Amino acid sequence: MSVTKDQINAALSGVRMPSGEGDIVSLDMVSEPFITQGEAGAKVMFSLTVPADRAQELEPLRDRAQNAVLEVDGVVSAMVAMTAERKPGQAPVGRASRPTPPPSRPAQPGPPQPPEKPGVEGVKHIIAVASGKGGVGKSTTAINLALGLQNQGLKVGVMDADIYGPSLPRLVGLSNDKPEADGRILKPMDAYGLKVMSIGFLVEEDTPMIWRGPMVISALTQLLREVNWAPLDVLVVDMPPGTGDAQLTMAQQVPLSGAVIVSTPQDLSLIDARKGLNMFKKVSVPILGIVENMSTFICPKCGERSDIFGHGGAKQEAEKVGVPFLGAVPLHMDIRAKSDAGTPVVADNPDGPHAEVYNAIAKQVAAALSIDQPAAPKIVFE
Repeated sequence: MSVTKDQINAALSGVRMPSGEGDIVSLDMVSEPFITQGEAGAKVMFSLTVPADRAQELEPLRDRAQNAVLEVDGVVSAMVAMTAERKPGQAPVGRASRPTPPPSRPAQPGPPQPPEKPGVEGVKHIIAVASGKGGVGKSTTAINLALGLQNQGLKVGVMDADIYGPSLPRLVGLSNDKPEADGRILKPMDAYGLKVMSIGFLVEEDTPMIWRGPMVISALTQLLREVNWAPLDVLVVDMPPGTGDAQLTMAQQVPLSGAVIVSTPQDLSLIDARKGLNMFKKVSVPILGIVENMSTFICPKCGERSDIFGHGGAKQEAEKVGVPFLGAVPLHMDIRAKSDAGTPVVADNPDGPHAEVYNAIAKQVAAALSIDQPAAPKIVFE
């Protein structure tokens, strides 16, 4: 029997506010439930909106709401994204309003300092792999970069921040696997020695994610802070394309050690890549460098070279804006085929020419992060 939205709302109507002013459904605090039906049962997702000035006080509501949904017959998992609504003029959550000094008191010299961003427990460095537009091979670059960093002897994790189009489960061959949970903390999946996590592990592959900005932000926060990532040297975050809510959430709420920009050589891609690069600069995130993907094509039969998307454009852009050029990845069927098969080329053929390119990029990224790289044998996955 399928689980219905009416059943979910009926269960949630039993969750009352601690101050007794009503239940969370009648107070219009619950978004429309998002339900996916599977063979094992139903997975339910929804957001819980609370006043910003009461966010800490009402945090236990999330657990109570989640437990209430899990008691519904047929529900096997529930994800509650808690968001705080701030009224105009109200201080953000966790930051006290700064009183206006009296006229007789001299103003403090220097510009105001931004609030310190809390890190992720047990994670030394967080880097974003981003692009200004889709279709440039960013996710393939992210997973192979992570494997290349692992080949430097580092402990590496990968977080898929693309809520609307998660591709990490397919890239690592775990589309049908689900993560385990210890209370509210998720255990990351293991893929080729990497710790990986994606919203794609929690929903069916063909399920559309019709979420508004606040729910996306809350889901990203949960993937970062309610997953047992520790211990990691580097967490690679595969960003969605563009410069929207997900990018700003990561840049403003997480102490990013840097960003890697992925682009094809063509002018249209470089225009959008420049936007992404400038966004990270504006929020004071270091640019670790630019990767030119699909750089050139060598015909496997005749050996003729074809620059389908142009060649060298990303390198010229890197020189123009004064950031490192990390390398050029060719357009090759092996890279595409291995990604589709869930066996990234760096793991599948660690001694091959394509793995060599990604390993060289990873070495530069590790050096830019000033990570001590312990000597380690090359790991071959069969």
